[in-house]
Amino acid sequence: MSSAELATCEMKGGVGEKGLDAAQGLEKLGYQQELTRRRGLFHILFMTLAIMAVPFGLAAPIATSLIGGGPATMVWGWVLISILTQPLAMSLAEICSKYPTSAGAYYWCFRLASPKRRLLFSWINGWLTMVGVWTISLSVTFGTGQLLIAGIGIFRPEWVATPWQTYLIFLGITAIACGIGIFGNDYLPMIDILSACWTFLGIIVILICLSAKAAVGRHSAAFALGHFDPSASGWSPGWAFFIGLLPPAYTYSAIGMIASMAEEVHDPSVQVPAAIAWSIPIGFICGLFFLLPIVFTLPDIATLLAVPGGQPIGVMFEMIMGSKGGGFGIWFIIFGIGIFCAISISCAASRATWSFARDRAIPFHSVFAKVNRSLGDVPLNAYILSTMIQVLLGLIFLGSSAAFNAFVGVAVICLGASYAMPVAISLANGRENMVGAPFSLGRWGWAINAWAVVWVLFEIVLFSMPAVIPVTQVTMNYASVVFVGFAAISAIWYLINGRHYYEGPPIPHDASTNNSSERQSYQHSPEDSTVVPENKKD
Repeated sequence: MSSAELATCEMKGGVGEKGLDAAQGLEKLGYQQELTRRRGLFHILFMTLAIMAVPFGLAAPIATSLIGGGPATMVWGWVLISILTQPLAMSLAEICSKYPTSAGAYYWCFRLASPKRRLLFSWINGWLTMVGVWTISLSVTFGTGQLLIAGIGIFRPEWVATPWQTYLIFLGITAIACGIGIFGNDYLPMIDILSACWTFLGIIVILICLSAKAAVGRHSAAFALGHFDPSASGWSPGWAFFIGLLPPAYTYSAIGMIASMAEEVHDPSVQVPAAIAWSIPIGFICGLFFLLPIVFTLPDIATLLAVPGGQPIGVMFEMIMGSKGGGFGIWFIIFGIGIFCAISISCAASRATWSFARDRAIPFHSVFAKVNRSLGDVPLNAYILSTMIQVLLGLIFLGSSAAFNAFVGVAVICLGASYAMPVAISLANGRENMVGAPFSLGRWGWAINAWAVVWVLFEIVLFSMPAVIPVTQVTMNYASVVFVGFAAISAIWYLINGRHYYEGPPIPHDASTNNSSERQSYQHSPEDSTVVPENKKD
């Protein structure tokens, strides 16, 4: 790098030695510094927690847990999923520490796979990632919109939102989240801190208020921790329990998205893996403190499941608190967490979209790979693309009231598969690539990686299933339909364009001999965000 380039990287990488080291480390991975590094360890950890949004993640699809058995499913399902997900988080943290780039999992697949297969694996993983980040962001903004309707229902129980009204509310939530992410980019680290404070204090308030009021009565420990009634689902008891695991699995489904922010973190090889690994234990504790007061004061489950619109949160809190004002106050805490989550997850989705466009894998990639300097280094076009795809997908709700579960299901499936692929490839390589990783799993790596892959495979099957049987056109789980639809689009685009122009992520000059012999190294000019062959640079 020239002295001018070093100065540019230091400016964008953040003031100080760590920012410059991070920019140079990114160049070794094949990219130049284009975004500004604003985040430290606590910023990125709090953003991870904001994306998880534990109270929102458990509350928005709570009807599924009630259908899948009730209190026992809610509590022990949360414990089980936390245990099952921790190995996946640690596996991702290890790989991310070796390759800390916003490209994330599809870059990891490319670097870990053999020269013969890496291009195809990277393409498949990249599109899994894209569908996953778009639908998980959609599920948050859509779920927050449904939550707003539930809040209105506290004071206007006679009003039942039509599908079009629900869709318009969803558009409003999306506009707010994306507007803040685009025009308030400089303030996003501070917003992540505010989100963490809101969430932690909110959980404490919910714990105290629900436990103190319990207007519909308190349950025994035997009921709160052991009551299990799967009759509402129509499934057998064992399978109903697994169906009810969707909310906790949904809560943890986006833990790897934080990798898309790696190029905005001061010391990504250390701080991003730490955020991923610690997010599960912290989230688990938050979830327990949120769930326990609910299951000990839970109103009649049949009454909650009969709420119009399928979102019982507003009515549940109103009944527990014994007043509309009290119920609204608790609801408002969850709604605020949803808004914070929508802001953070939309931001992460835009970075993932921008990164994939940067590697020429998206139609009109040169447009979507541009970075807007006037807004504080925001990938504006990629942000707009990510948002518009979510807006179009939201139209599914007009034809199916089960659309929210479809968004949740396909997000869990696609993100889970995208996370499992690089872990599985690393296992197949004998974990040789993980030697020297800053976040090392050591001798336990084999078992932890295998655990992670097996869990994701089961998760994919599980969340393709409908929550209720017999299945109708309305209650059908459309996750598999959306998944297959995007798979077809990505396959067609690969045949038309990808196989001719997609060459995978860049390979730095100091990469292994196998990698460096396969293709030219590509880097991106921070001035025009275009892709320039390394051998044509001055």
